[in-house]
Amino acid sequence: MSLPDIVPELKARLPELRGRLLANQPLGEFTWFRVGGPAQAFFMPEDENDLAYFLRNLPADLPVTAIGAGSNLIVRDGGVPGVTIRLGRGFNDVKIESDCVTAGSAMLDAMVSRAAQKAGIAGLAFLSGIPGTIGGALRMNGGAYGAETKDVLIEARGVDRQGNLRTYSNSQMRFSYRHCGVPEDVIFTSATFQGRAGDPAEIAAEMAAIKSKRETSQPRNRTGGSTFKNPPGMSAWKLVDEAGCRGLKVGQAQVSDLHSNFLISLDGATAADIETLGETVRARVKEKSGIDLEWEIKRIGITR
Repeated sequence: MSLPDIVPELKARLPELRGRLLANQPLGEFTWFRVGGPAQAFFMPEDENDLAYFLRNLPADLPVTAIGAGSNLIVRDGGVPGVTIRLGRGFNDVKIESDCVTAGSAMLDAMVSRAAQKAGIAGLAFLSGIPGTIGGALRMNGGAYGAETKDVLIEARGVDRQGNLRTYSNSQMRFSYRHCGVPEDVIFTSATFQGRAGDPAEIAAEMAAIKSKRETSQPRNRTGGSTFKNPPGMSAWKLVDEAGCRGLKVGQAQVSDLHSNFLISLDGATAADIETLGETVRARVKEKSGIDLEWEIKRIGITR
């Protein structure tokens, strides 16, 4: 059953809208798992001002969900009520000034790392090891290979649910492990990072080493990145292994044989298969070790 079409009413309410507003847009194609239901309304703003206009004039009780590259996202099979926002080309630029890099939040982390490398800016190579966008890195304090977003961020810019433009310093982001303390209704639009002068060839070698390590240690299948956060002083994958879950299947979802903190979407999988598998793993780890694994992958929408 599809969600009611609210797009005509929204378009009438927002006559100056410039971005694309679609009804019942399938969201699976925007996720790495390639599963999930539709967005009741799907909006791709033209730029930051368009996004602010849209949010400012939405009904206050209409749910809003922002998604990025979908690299750590499960969209449930029943779809996502309200409006789902995905930033596109209007948030896809990189600017270099001295040793600072300012990037739109729709930019892939790897592309920002590459732009910094070409400009001879060191300190951002770790971004090449994070699947997803700058917006996701800000929201999740994305990190890899010994560094996190909090280590290099100067400030982030975003739009709140009332359509106000906001700027957040590093301290105002209130970063912690795979988390930031900025209200969930803020949609990040850009970020400025502090690098340092470096040799492009050396930075390229560092990025190549990160790529090699990723390709040999992580699955290339339809996956969603690290499934569970590492508990303090522990590795989630070791806990999953010790609970006997490597290779475990539920429906057409499977725990990766290569890296047991990754779930894989096999042909014919549903979002329910993947989420049920994750919860099964959590239950078995709890039974084996007493540890409550916390999801790192974001799950949105309703079950069918």
